Amino acid sequence: VQLQASGGGLVQAGGSLRLSCTASGRTFGSASMGWYRQAPGKEREFVSDVSGSGAFTNYADAVKGRFTISRDNARNTVYLGMNSLKPEDTAIYYCAYGRSSPPSDYWGQGTQVTVSS
Repeated sequence: VQLQASGGGLVQAGGSLRLSCTASGRTFGSASMGWYRQAPGKEREFVSDVSGSGAFTNYADAVKGRFTISRDNARNTVYLGMNSLKPEDTAIYYCAYGRSSPPSDYWGQGTQVTVSS
């Protein structure tokens, strides 16, 4: 499975971005998809994931109420809508795919999100 993430960029505090990640290759319909992030000098942390059906979602406390995860199974794509962005959201965001929740079997290359104050 290959994952291609996009949508990162530079935004002012309070702004919004939407990340996308498309899976290709030997995908399987029941896979969970999700996002992690890694800020400079910090460990990678879980952000959000969504079940294969899209019915179940999980969020880190730091992003609850601001971020929304969704998926389009016809396109094998997961989205992360990010609103009310804060400078502390600055990180490389990684897409993940796998059989468990949170997913960790396959990883995308990462997309940079920078929030200026």
